[in-house]
Amino acid sequence: METAMDDQNNASSPEVPKLSAWLWSPWYAKLWWTAISIWWVGMAMSTRVDALAVFYRGALAGYLNILFFPMTALMVLGVGYVRERLDSFVGPGGGVPLSDEDAEAFLEQHNRDELERMMKAARARSNPMDPRSGPLWIGNPMNPTNPGHINPHTGKFNAT
Repeated sequence: METAMDDQNNASSPEVPKLSAWLWSPWYAKLWWTAISIWWVGMAMSTRVDALAVFYRGALAGYLNILFFPMTALMVLGVGYVRERLDSFVGPGGGVPLSDEDAEAFLEQHNRDELERMMKAARARSNPMDPRSGPLWIGNPMNPTNPGHINPHTGKFNAT
């Protein structure tokens, strides 16, 4: 009896696609862009046709202006586009969380890598012979681009 109840709870209901997935469908997106162009052609014609002018001055037309505003479509469809692009970069994961030991090992390795990166940057900033050190490199007389650089081969100031 209990297994029958468990089977009923585990039965999957049919999944309904989300609104964003529905809007991102190419057919609906093309339909929306077509409706936008028809809406704005109708608005341009409302300057000549009085029946259209009455409709386009109504409250419903104000809401439809927002719906058929091209930037609205770009924003709404852009979310789906960005999500689709990001999903193509990052594949689906296994869905298995890391164990405590694995998570701790990952964090330790990440901290070591971060410390090494910071130390490498600090060594570069404090080395007067490294161009990444900024003012130390610019003011260094051993810098070949410094006007006070003495060429070790000739013993004269750099002419460049």
